[in-house]
Amino acid sequence: MKLASRRLAFALVLSVVAGACSSGEASITVYSGRTENLIGPLLDEFTAQTGIDVAVKYGSSAELALLISEEGDRSPADVFISQSPGAVGFLVEAGLLGSLNEAVLDMVSREFRNGAGHWVGLSGRIRVLVYNSDLVAPDSLPASVFDLTDERFADRIGVAPGNGSFQDFVTAMRDIHGDDATLAWLEGLESNGAKTYANNTAIVQAVGRGEVPLGLVNHYYNLRALTEDPDVSSRNHFFAEGDVGSLLIATAAGILESSAQSGPALDLIEFLLGESAQSFFSEETLEYPLASGVAPAAGLPPLAELEAATYDFDDLGGGLERTRELIAASGLEAP
Repeated sequence: MKLASRRLAFALVLSVVAGACSSGEASITVYSGRTENLIGPLLDEFTAQTGIDVAVKYGSSAELALLISEEGDRSPADVFISQSPGAVGFLVEAGLLGSLNEAVLDMVSREFRNGAGHWVGLSGRIRVLVYNSDLVAPDSLPASVFDLTDERFADRIGVAPGNGSFQDFVTAMRDIHGDDATLAWLEGLESNGAKTYANNTAIVQAVGRGEVPLGLVNHYYNLRALTEDPDVSSRNHFFAEGDVGSLLIATAAGILESSAQSGPALDLIEFLLGESAQSFFSEETLEYPLASGVAPAAGLPPLAELEAATYDFDDLGGGLERTRELIAASGLEAP
């Protein structure tokens, strides 16, 4: 079934459920770093099933995390949904996220939740190198993301330095390989003529039309492009086992310490980890479901086969500011 058709069917189901349920039992406010098309249908379904109204403020994960830190205990937010674990880590360090109960935390394996129980992963995506198969031979693709500074890749790489996933990946690189090696890699990309784009979608589109042969993105952006147009020439390349270039990054959610609606807020997070929502992430956004026992969509390579690099995401929160400093120092700038 085409993606648009599946979404229409999902919307029809929501309208039927909504007609059978009453609303107004409670209300919560969500600050969402995930865009409306990626999370909005699930929030609507949650309201339809529970009667709990959800007000949503959308924005970038980093900007919303900074806004919450400025608002402090006065923040109207009850739940923070982040595209990146770095943003929730920032709020944990600031003491602004409360604790989730063990029943909800246990829905996800320990590697995809905060060690102290302040946030839990919802879905996962893997960093990949997208390439144009008409312009690049598969046997010429690099084994490591560090190879992209080689002269043979000059003027052939697209990156999105302002993107949260790119910044989380760079933060992980810093923690694993050190600031000096990471800055050298960033500077190597810049001096090698890397082209900068606003986001992952723009990179995949540029690769597909041959504007740039290669780009660093999350895996699902190209899968979506192929769903919309199976004839597009872009393909995903996974780096060698354990290479930080194929880092698995989780989206995440937590409840504000200041929330007066922690019960309904917890209900929402539990709903987002349920089979229906997890299947939506897998089928509609083509991400990896993180709740235990939910299989990825057909066509997604099993994580066990990819052996993607994993990382202690609690280490991302305190490093985001320094990461941005290094990216700026390298000369890579968002358009």
